[in-house]
Amino acid sequence: MAALALDRQDGEKMMEATEEIGDVRAASNPTEEEEEEEKESPPKEANGDHTDEDSPDPSAEAAADPPVETDQSKGVTATPQRPNGGPVIIQASSKNPASEKLERVRKWSVSKYKCTRQALAERLGRGSRTVDLDLEPRLELLRDDRQRYDHMTKLAQTLAGQFAQFSVTQKTLGDAFSELSFKTRDLHVEFGMNAEAQKFLSKSTENLTAAINSFTCDMNTLVNKTIEDTMINAKQYEAARIEYDAYRVDLEELNMGPRDATTLPKLEQAQKTFQGQRERYEKVRDDLAVKVKLLEENRVKVLHNQLWLLHSAVAAHSLSCHSFLEKNMQQALEHLSVSSVEPPSWLEES
Repeated sequence: MAALALDRQDGEKMMEATEEIGDVRAASNPTEEEEEEEKESPPKEANGDHTDEDSPDPSAEAAADPPVETDQSKGVTATPQRPNGGPVIIQASSKNPASEKLERVRKWSVSKYKCTRQALAERLGRGSRTVDLDLEPRLELLRDDRQRYDHMTKLAQTLAGQFAQFSVTQKTLGDAFSELSFKTRDLHVEFGMNAEAQKFLSKSTENLTAAINSFTCDMNTLVNKTIEDTMINAKQYEAARIEYDAYRVDLEELNMGPRDATTLPKLEQAQKTFQGQRERYEKVRDDLAVKVKLLEENRVKVLHNQLWLLHSAVAAHSLSCHSFLEKNMQQALEHLSVSSVEPPSWLEES
């Protein structure tokens, strides 16, 4: 019995050892399912000793890389670098500042050449020009009036200068008469009468000079600022008219020529340019017509007031001088009548 028990215990120990060995083999050898999964999964790239935590995130790289800027022009932009390390794509705008400036210079040169050719043709009597029968006669009249007003203003300035010098001379002469009146007792009345007259005339002439200077100042404003501003607009109108006529002549020449696949695009472009020049010319003409009309009304009002003020100043000067001289003559006659008895001369006494 004891021997049977020992044999049973030895058999159980051997069975346990066999099961442990099978478990170890099962753990060390992969199953068929695990082998298939390993075949289907892509192999990992060997990257040294780095782990999965050290691998870069594509989205983080895309956010961290800023757009690349170039110094060539402000219109050039760049896309961020791709996550897979691809090349940077730089997108440039179609507009180039240098080409745009060159195109503007080319258009300006062509326009200036056409305008110069039109102006020379008009001066030589070979070209046709657009005439506004309502506006241009008014401009001619305005130019003539401006010349006449400028001549009148210069004459008024000359008169004011002469009156100013005349006033100074009269005052100096009055002072000389006063000094002689005190030193010459026999001619005290006569010198005194002339001294008062010259001083009064000098003062009245100063007032008249101030009135003339005010008149010339307002006339200078009217001629050299108000009318001159309108003349500047008239020059702009003339330039717009010449440019309009230049493009009109070009369109007429294209219309008279043959029409084919080559000339039709030029004809359409010329028609478009001509229409733009026509709208610009009409706008400048209408603005100038309004300005000329307002100037005519303002000119009449200003001249009406200034001419009346100048006439009033001249009349006041003349009347005041006349009344003073009459009064001065009466006083002088009274003094002379009182002292009418003259002493005998030394010939009579002898």
